[in-house]
Amino acid sequence: MTHDSNPDKGKAVKTTPGSPGQAISKTPPAKKKKPFWHHLYVWVLFGIALGVAVGLIFPAFASELRWLATLFINLVKVVIAPTIFATVVVGIAGLGNLAKAGGLALRTAVYFNITTVVALGLGLIAINVFQPGAGLNYDVASFDGSAADATIADAGDAGGEGLPGFILGLIPTSFMSAFVDGQLLQVLLLAILTAIAIAMLGKRGEKVVRAMDSLAKVMFGIIKIVMWVAPIGAFGGIAFTIGKHGAEILGNLAFFMGSFWLTCLIFVFLVLGPICHWAGFSIFKYIRYIKDELLIVLGTSSSETVLPRMMTKLEAAGVPKHVVGLTIPTGYSFNLDGTAIYMSMGAIFIAQAFGVDVPIGTQIALLAFMLISSNGAAGVSGAGLVTLAASIAAFDHIIPMVGLALIVGIDRFMSEGRALTNLTGNGIGTLVIARWTKVLDRERLQEVLDNPNDVDVEHLMSLDGEEEAEARAEGESNLELASDSIDRKTEFAVGGPAADPVEGSSGRRESSSEPNARG
Repeated sequence: MTHDSNPDKGKAVKTTPGSPGQAISKTPPAKKKKPFWHHLYVWVLFGIALGVAVGLIFPAFASELRWLATLFINLVKVVIAPTIFATVVVGIAGLGNLAKAGGLALRTAVYFNITTVVALGLGLIAINVFQPGAGLNYDVASFDGSAADATIADAGDAGGEGLPGFILGLIPTSFMSAFVDGQLLQVLLLAILTAIAIAMLGKRGEKVVRAMDSLAKVMFGIIKIVMWVAPIGAFGGIAFTIGKHGAEILGNLAFFMGSFWLTCLIFVFLVLGPICHWAGFSIFKYIRYIKDELLIVLGTSSSETVLPRMMTKLEAAGVPKHVVGLTIPTGYSFNLDGTAIYMSMGAIFIAQAFGVDVPIGTQIALLAFMLISSNGAAGVSGAGLVTLAASIAAFDHIIPMVGLALIVGIDRFMSEGRALTNLTGNGIGTLVIARWTKVLDRERLQEVLDNPNDVDVEHLMSLDGEEEAEARAEGESNLELASDSIDRKTEFAVGGPAADPVEGSSGRRESSSEPNARG
């Protein structure tokens, strides 16, 4: 049985999966290079540069521009919950095998918890080595902590009931309330339950999987439109940050901020770097590949703004859809490495600033508590500060809670570092999980990392379900192959034909060839 595809789309004209290692293809015409002003990252860079200039020259005016960044973030948040729900459902139900889904989820949880512990531990080591709070000598009795009142109140609402409250918070009051309130952990739970129920339906669940994939495509289409507001959001976010808080970075808190950013860099290159090497790719090429997304996050301080783009790019880089669909949304709630570093460093910094000596045993207990409290912290600007406050509240008898007022003013600068580290770690985690489960197409990954400009994200996000429809017409009717047919859209990634199936290629491609041969 052969697959015929539209040659106008730059795909392989014909492949014969029933004969491994053999493919008949037609090389597509050379891809026309886009003018530089057609690239989103160029406009984001322009927005950031303009925001810095306005913040320095007109600080009073710039300090009123935060609403531009909030506008962009809110536009993206509108579609985040349904996007996560649809992609997780397609990813898990598309496997058609709950055992495989369970194994993938278990490995994802293990990896994310290990990296979070490492990030928390690295933060504790760094803050004890650099000691940026030593010598500030603030007095608890005379210190004005009113700047942190709102944060402390939010932390009380978020973590006042401890672990039972966190667990109960996973359950929405109704199916739709999770989407209305934007509670990503609740959306993730509903998606997992829905996916399991669909998988149990067997063949009858195929239509639901296809409908969910279509819903995800619609959400991706909205994101594609909204992303062109990113330069405006980046301009507003940076202008506000520089205009309102620019002078504060020249004070005593500059050392703390520098220590935090340095620790994040150490984590990315000395912790995640070797992990990338084990998985078979370069950390530097990976960062170059996601530079557009990193710039958007730098301007908006929110990693949520690029979630759909990251999912599309990772699929284009050779990660099967079911891995991306489960791992990336999970990582946005459970793999916040930058937030973990910030929490451990922030808590001990406050103790140092007030001359409080925190014993190593208490620091380890704080680390364990933060491992739990960091789960579910959203990638939106400001969530890390609230989570830090909730953690310190449990140790208020040692670490002065009013000390949060010290870092409220500079949290915006820290938020950018958190979001950038979170985004980098989640993408790497997805590639590592795919490598661990032996489904990563390493040849495609290398090709994409070597030629990152060949990946047209806007085009990939706008693809419809035509490939899936072709597969169904040829008799690929079970859920696993339906998911596989959706994965084939990533063949557009480098504008050329599909690579020949060879030993060591992704398990997804191998799994699709055997049933075709039987057919």
